[in-house]
Amino acid sequence: MPEEKKNNLLIYNLLFVAVCVGIFLLLWNAPPETTHHLPHDATHKQYIEMEKKEAEKHCGECHGEGEGKKTLPKEHPPTYRCLFCHKRT
Repeated sequence: MPEEKKNNLLIYNLLFVAVCVGIFLLLWNAPPETTHHLPHDATHKQYIEMEKKEAEKHCGECHGEGEGKKTLPKEHPPTYRCLFCHKRT
């Protein structure tokens, strides 16, 4: 193998390792998960067993704005994607 190709191969390998290390450090320094999981209680049990999209259709019945509902903070995302953040595990 010519010397120039060996140098290019070494550069590509070092670049690959640098990118992998960068991705690893980015993930290592990610903030911890702060979103609460879906509660494992009698009220939420039926939604744990449903498909994600089907279960999310029912979140607005108890959560959101309106009388008798658990209010959400103003900056809270829309309720149609609850299980994107609130994991069922």
